Amino acid sequence: MLRGWRATASTNWLVVVSGLFEPIFYLLAMGIGLGTLVGAVTLSNGQEVSYPAYIAPALLAVAAMNGAIYDSTWNVFFKMQFAKLYEGMLSTSLGPLDVALGEILLALLRGALYAVGFQLVMQVLGLNLSWWALLALPAVLLIAFGFASAGMAVTSYMKSFQQMDWINFIMLPMFLFSATFYPLSVYPQWLQYVIQAMPLWHGVELVRGLTTGDVNWGLLWHVLYYAVMIVVGLVVTTKRLRALFLD
Repeated sequence: MLRGWRATASTNWLVVVSGLFEPIFYLLAMGIGLGTLVGAVTLSNGQEVSYPAYIAPALLAVAAMNGAIYDSTWNVFFKMQFAKLYEGMLSTSLGPLDVALGEILLALLRGALYAVGFQLVMQVLGLNLSWWALLALPAVLLIAFGFASAGMAVTSYMKSFQQMDWINFIMLPMFLFSATFYPLSVYPQWLQYVIQAMPLWHGVELVRGLTTGDVNWGLLWHVLYYAVMIVVGLVVTTKRLRALFLD
């Protein structure tokens, strides 16, 4: 993690910092701009919230996803295919799980940076509607951890830039359709099932429930989803690193 942080701070810090502003721009354009036309949105528990308060927690989850995914996919791909960094690491006393955890936690740190910055913006704008919003930060860390683990696992199978483009191809519709800007109920039933299988939808629902005060036992289902995602990602990444560089 220290090596990765030093490399980012010396050569790539501007790219990292720029990621802080993307969700803010979406909030200003969609939440405040379009929100004047939309008005209030009714949650599943019957509570009415303003449109900015509705999409802000979704964008918070997206910020965590983007930070974690970008670091655990493209950066890992370069280190694996071109820098040959992992061969050097694994020739020491480090094992595959050590390398996987280091890279995933580094991606988690980037996701957390984006999330903390955006949540401060939410607080200033008065979009955290409940004290439960204090738990949004650990929830966002869980989301970032899940996406970082899955991202590195998927990247370990990638061999070319063309294959890496599939990651963006999947992330864009997931961002647009995961109840980010409008409720799940606007979709036909069959599409609702597809969206509910996507990891971002679980993150959006978890964070939205906390920031709006719509807290119930059903939120634990979303936590469990990410716990499974983390474990599967770590196991697959560890096995792939061992297969690629040690066997």
